[in-house]
Amino acid sequence: MIGTASAMAAAGSALTLGNDLMRYLSWWRKRGAPAPAPTPDEIRTAKDILAGLVAQQWRDETVLCGLGDPAPMPLAWRSTERRELADHPEINAKGAVAFPGLDVHMAGIARNFRALRRRRLIILGGPGTGKTTLAVQLVLELLRTRQRKEPVPVLLSAARWDDRVHPRLQDWLAASLATDYPALRAERLGPDIPETLVARGEVLPVIDGLDELPEAARAAMLTALNRGMFETDQLILTCRTTQFAEAVEEIGDVITATAVIEPQPISPVAATDYLRACLPPVPHPVWPKVLEALGTGAAPALSKVASTSLGLWLVRATYIAPRVNPTPLLELGRGSAAELHDHLCDQLIPALVSARPPVRGRAGVFRPQYAWTSDQVSRWLTYLSRQLTLRGEDSLDMAWWHLARHTPSRLVRVWAGVVIGVVVGLAFTLLARPDASAGIGLLSALAVMIMTGSWFTESPGHADFQLRGRLSEVLRVLGQGLLVGALGALFGALGALVAWLRSNRMGGPEVIWEGAIEIGLLSGVGFLVVLGLIRWVERPATTATGRSPRSTWQADRKLTVVRIIGGLVLGLMVAGAISLKVHLPMAIVGGLSLGLLVGLMLGSHHAWLAYNLTVPRLATKGMLPLRAMNFLDDAHRLGLLRAEGPYYQFRHIELQQHLARGQHVRPEEEPRQPSPLL
Repeated sequence: MIGTASAMAAAGSALTLGNDLMRYLSWWRKRGAPAPAPTPDEIRTAKDILAGLVAQQWRDETVLCGLGDPAPMPLAWRSTERRELADHPEINAKGAVAFPGLDVHMAGIARNFRALRRRRLIILGGPGTGKTTLAVQLVLELLRTRQRKEPVPVLLSAARWDDRVHPRLQDWLAASLATDYPALRAERLGPDIPETLVARGEVLPVIDGLDELPEAARAAMLTALNRGMFETDQLILTCRTTQFAEAVEEIGDVITATAVIEPQPISPVAATDYLRACLPPVPHPVWPKVLEALGTGAAPALSKVASTSLGLWLVRATYIAPRVNPTPLLELGRGSAAELHDHLCDQLIPALVSARPPVRGRAGVFRPQYAWTSDQVSRWLTYLSRQLTLRGEDSLDMAWWHLARHTPSRLVRVWAGVVIGVVVGLAFTLLARPDASAGIGLLSALAVMIMTGSWFTESPGHADFQLRGRLSEVLRVLGQGLLVGALGALFGALGALVAWLRSNRMGGPEVIWEGAIEIGLLSGVGFLVVLGLIRWVERPATTATGRSPRSTWQADRKLTVVRIIGGLVLGLMVAGAISLKVHLPMAIVGGLSLGLLVGLMLGSHHAWLAYNLTVPRLATKGMLPLRAMNFLDDAHRLGLLRAEGPYYQFRHIELQQHLARGQHVRPEEEPRQPSPLL
């Protein structure tokens, strides 16, 4: 029989060669008959499912913000008077003005939108004027009154559109549907449902926050919209007025056949009535004075802040919800509006933390599940907001796997290499000659240091074990396993032949057959268990399971466990193959150690591992808690963050900017300025 080291080397060579060969064959055979088109019933069912998911998603967000309790905010909108920002009025509607009223109810806005000839609407306004609020409310109203033939409105953040990856709006929409609503990928709905819905105009894109893109990207998006929309395609877009005007001027054109509306300030009387309706039946005795000063204009700063939806929400969240003394509203309300706004932002996090104590289980859907102090929440969100600002190219999306992307990883990779090198060296000491263990351990350490470098930039993945519709893939993996086994048998036979010739032909020709069978089985079955399994089940999470940040985190963790189990199974196989050559306990320990290493290193999605190597270092510096995902989830439940598919974003860009300035942080609490993380 050939030696242990020779057997493992031959099996490893066969696995490597077989894996490369399978990649080439996969590329060569990547052709097939086109999938059948979805039936009309499947499309109708998919639209109903999508409508239900979108409605549930934004009803939850509305509850978090309190937008509908006791009634929607009294936002007033009308068609813009800036002629350079809108297309010819006669193209949009029969009348000269599509949205003439100042106090249009949400049902009226939805009705006016449906009356547009091409149903394209742009919502403009300054910071905190309620553009996103209107978009959310309009989505819910369109869903509530939707006819089955109408498209399904889907709200998406403009910051997620990379025109370099998806030059066409339709391609980005299809990818976003597949990411945010994986239920559309259910087999019973037929193939390529997201792509079909978009291609047939069954989706109404509601794109929020064009102003949150860089200047060049804003102009590129407007150009792509004009070039990519068909005559019957519908659209709703929100943007700050100044940034939209700059983009229009840069491209020299408006978006074709769109109506453009702008907000009107919330009147002091309307703001007073809204706040009065939000108060309990017996409010704090100072509230009547506050409402009187707001309604009569005696508190001009308060009137100015409450004239926007953000300011009105801040007043409600910081003073009505926690039921605290509103006297500062009177005092600061007679001064500067900027000082009052900063004061409300400073009070927001303590108010939300105190008003929403932690609750475990389903009862805490809109309340945190863990106890955090307001100082902790402020400090950690301040750190995250500063990292988003430092990152520059995209200051909105927070992804848990980005925590490791820009964090220095050299030291942790060195330590990981040292640990793995020691483990591999000990394993080879148990399995083969001790004199070779040091060199093999050193090579393993260097390989780990190099190979783990990509972990910190990889996106999350998930394990897909679905068998239906994938029989051809299973058969292909089995065929590849047989081919790799044959290659392993050839390597084993050659190795045994060389060993036989060097031993002056001792043992007879049966040694060659024994070596061929041993290495062939080890390499062939090893390929099926580890390489074949991982290649078959591993899928990018961003194309199937990216419904939420937590789901992508859990999916990548599950994929890591699957890889580890596959590696351990391979390790047991190695231990069984060499158990006749070395002591059984040594074979098991050595085989499992090498199998664990193989399971960890294989694959192209290690985001969960990189996250767990990064967060403890951040926690020791006070930048984030050790339970960072739990904190981000609770910040969402508190209403400070919002979820956009697999990403988190600050619910209000003004709060993010306020925290990034750090005006509320005391000097002794000032966090250090590290390199960008997110």
